[in-house]
Amino acid sequence: MMLFFVIIGALGWIFSNLYEQPTFLYLAFIIGGFYTLIQYFLAAKLATAMNGAKEVTKAEAPRLYRTVENLSIASGIPMPKVYVIDDPAPNAFATGRDPKHAVVAATTGLLAIMDDSELEAVMAHELGHVRNYDIRVMMIVFGLVSAIGFIADMLLNFMWFGGNDEDSSPNPLFIVLGIVAALLAPIVAMLIQLAVSRRREYLADGSGVLLTRYPEGLARALEKIRDHGSTLQKQNTATAHLFFANPLNGRSFAKLFSTHPPVEDRIAKLRAMGDKL
Repeated sequence: MMLFFVIIGALGWIFSNLYEQPTFLYLAFIIGGFYTLIQYFLAAKLATAMNGAKEVTKAEAPRLYRTVENLSIASGIPMPKVYVIDDPAPNAFATGRDPKHAVVAATTGLLAIMDDSELEAVMAHELGHVRNYDIRVMMIVFGLVSAIGFIADMLLNFMWFGGNDEDSSPNPLFIVLGIVAALLAPIVAMLIQLAVSRRREYLADGSGVLLTRYPEGLARALEKIRDHGSTLQKQNTATAHLFFANPLNGRSFAKLFSTHPPVEDRIAKLRAMGDKL
């Protein structure tokens, strides 16, 4: 989290020196805080809307609802809202700002191919994200990444189309630093987001196993998802980090910047965990 604020501060400092306006530094932090605050309160609604998820009741999706309900009771957290995504690719996600305002969603493809123990394992993983407050962490991270991209874009536009008085001559060093920082900052921020997301996936795998006491169920679920493919028909890079498995086209450039650790690594860790239980 500190790295994100360092990046925001660096962008503000460079452009404050470039235009000799300390206001840029304050403005960068205000924009960063504003974006993060918006994400904190609206991310769950945005994530479900962007992925076409529909809230369901126990009568509409009894198997999924009861699975989440039983796991919630066992883990001691409030019952989250349950959503279903009409998509043949097996996948799931969790979002929200805390356990009291959490959402879990599963695709129709996941419900179709998973047996009860595998479905339980996947949803235990998602509730692991809720219990560990990963949903809050990733929401704030996404807000900061968005803020950095917006600030960098705004400052580049200001550099090209507006800025200094005609009588003043900007320092060439700060011009170079400004261009480089504005171009690289969003990339660095995204790489930090990916690193955070991958680590939280491993943690949620472990948390899910501790809840079900059955690592083989999650390992088998991952194998099925690997074999069937987890790419959603309606892809969205902004919410890819929320999903159980990478929802983006694996053959695209996005594979190089995956929000998820390799499936084989996750399966190996789960099987090793099973040997110890």
